[in-house]
Amino acid sequence: MSLAHIHATRPTPFNRPDLTLAPPVAAPRIRAVPTGTEARGFVLYVGIDEAKAAAAGTSLNRIVEALKALAADLAPSAETYAAVALAPEGAGGRDVDVVRLALQDPAALAAHRTEPEEPDRARSGVVVDISRKRVILDNETAALTYKEFELLQYLVLREGRTIDRAEIIASLWNSADDEDTPNERTIDVHVRRLRSKLGRYEDIVRTVRGVGYRFDRHADVAIRQSTTPSPDLF
Repeated sequence: MSLAHIHATRPTPFNRPDLTLAPPVAAPRIRAVPTGTEARGFVLYVGIDEAKAAAAGTSLNRIVEALKALAADLAPSAETYAAVALAPEGAGGRDVDVVRLALQDPAALAAHRTEPEEPDRARSGVVVDISRKRVILDNETAALTYKEFELLQYLVLREGRTIDRAEIIASLWNSADDEDTPNERTIDVHVRRLRSKLGRYEDIVRTVRGVGYRFDRHADVAIRQSTTPSPDLF
């Protein structure tokens, strides 16, 4: 090949290949995110109690701090929030499933010991029918007001958690125009009225002294949930 030929084929400003960088490829869309929404973060459930953490030579606090540090290292702009899952002592099941229930994971709630919809028939006990917004006591519909049912439903959907009075007020009386908004002293009156209508099953709403209230499921209590999550969870 002659020098003339080499010179003729040397790239010039007119025949030099286009070196413009291609636009970055968009990140693949997360399949679990419905159209019209965007992912703003994620939840990582970690199932481990303090005894197991100690046996591994660590603690829940150290695990939390390590995960937060990792997030900050990978994405310095990431914001983190950690919540400890509280469950009754001796709660059965896998640790991570107990955690998901305690932190109100909708999918875990939907799968947790719910009774499928079935025709009404004579039976003793309590049926909390979330799908139809009613409570049946020994095959008789209890005369609960809308707010009383909301209060019971709020506790039922958070089974295993003790709910303090402030949370109940903030969640069920959250309208600034609601003139009937109770304070932490009068919330006990609302609970007392609910219990009176539950009759001999009043102890399914348990008082945790100095803290608040908790739903206690008995063997004669059945929960019917709707096919969609309760709106008070979101």
